[in-house]
Amino acid sequence: MVEYKMTLNFNFNNTYTNLPEYMTTKLSPTPVKNPEMIILNYDLAENLGLNFKNVDLKELSNIFSGSKLPPNTETFSQAYAGHQFGHFVILGDGRAHMLGEQIKPDGSRVDIQFKGSGKTPYSRSGDGRAALGPMLREYIISEAMHYLKIPTTRSLCVVKTGESILRESKLQGAVLTRVASSHLRVGTFQFVASNQDIKTLSELVNYTVERHFPDIENNKNLALELFKKVLNLQIDLVTNWMRVGFVHGVMNTDNMAISGETIDYGPCAFMDNYDPQTVFSSIDHYGRYAYVNQPVIAHWNLVRFAETLIPLIDSDQSIAIKKVETEVLKFDELYKESWFKMMKSKVGIIGEDENDLKLINDLLSLMHRNQADYTNTFRNIMNGKLPKERLFNDPDFIFWEETWKSRLKKNNQPEEKSYDLMKGSNPVLIPRNHLVEEVLSEAENNQLDKLNKILNKLKNPYDEVDEEMYLKPAPPSNKIYKTFCGT
Repeated sequence: MVEYKMTLNFNFNNTYTNLPEYMTTKLSPTPVKNPEMIILNYDLAENLGLNFKNVDLKELSNIFSGSKLPPNTETFSQAYAGHQFGHFVILGDGRAHMLGEQIKPDGSRVDIQFKGSGKTPYSRSGDGRAALGPMLREYIISEAMHYLKIPTTRSLCVVKTGESILRESKLQGAVLTRVASSHLRVGTFQFVASNQDIKTLSELVNYTVERHFPDIENNKNLALELFKKVLNLQIDLVTNWMRVGFVHGVMNTDNMAISGETIDYGPCAFMDNYDPQTVFSSIDHYGRYAYVNQPVIAHWNLVRFAETLIPLIDSDQSIAIKKVETEVLKFDELYKESWFKMMKSKVGIIGEDENDLKLINDLLSLMHRNQADYTNTFRNIMNGKLPKERLFNDPDFIFWEETWKSRLKKNNQPEEKSYDLMKGSNPVLIPRNHLVEEVLSEAENNQLDKLNKILNKLKNPYDEVDEEMYLKPAPPSNKIYKTFCGT
């Protein structure tokens, strides 16, 4: 133990396992045949206080595949529930093991978790494993989200297992190590509530507040204040998703983190052409989690969260419902305000004008009609460089541009203020779907140059780049881009 601690600087202090026993299962990951490190996030490791400098990759591969854990490590999997595509199911970590709660040098606490590390009691009919492609996708997208300044879990490393897993075909197995403020989900509360265990529910609320929201711990109605906090965090999160054209793809209640972080990057992707109905997930046949529906689903998920808290809000159920309903009903207006403020920043609008909303909606309609690239459109408007594309030749856009320029004059601010506002809101670089697929394909063949290069580029998503390959949308194709969750 001393050797590991001095070498790697693990500083675990597990608290989640102090909650009632039925919420976790203590078990070890399943060792793998031939672990091989594919990508390791040294910057994140340093932020966590971990020191990998004097440890060879073989040793790290053993550790982060779950094959050789640090001494006295108590790994566990969490139980939770969730509404999956609207249907309530008892769930849990079916392929994940918590390595531990790491205390960072700044004193904050994060979870370090393995994903794809073997069967658990919650695996149901699953094999507990993950494929290399989806784990690398989560690594790329979660790190991109971090640098886009959007709350997210992060990825520490991906290790190949040296074993095959069977999906529609044989695939290379892999283990992702994920870092999160916590893995508390709406589904965690749903699980406890489904057991009608008010005592544990109260403990869970106290635990969550202590871990994430100590500023409200002296409030008389802790459960209600917790709900308010989570509601506002989710509004901020979804607004940011909409800002960059991100489609999560599987917004089940078990994938809504109480911390307000983006969690579980399964069938996720970024829009190229602007279309509010964009769906990438191969299993989302009816567009439940389409781009335009993300705020609607966030609201729906929050109602499910509110339902779990009713017994703690007031002993009189009718009063409790009224209190939480008052907060729930604020969602639509608060989200509209948040979205409107965000969209104004994307086009450099400062202050208020009665026609601002129409100006924004007109632009979005024009983008949709002309199949314009979401990211590049705002970038081109921001830079004042309008290429010869369908949108910019549309007479209605030319009129829109004149109206927009007239509106900017009403800002009563120097031009650079509008530009700075747009620059902070409009990324130049996103992980383009076709580029991600190229990277994943090459990584399957042990070619990692493109993986490392795109990760390096995505660290500065708001800066201009010379390489056109990172800016162009996917070439025209008759195929509809689809993503898969990998389970």
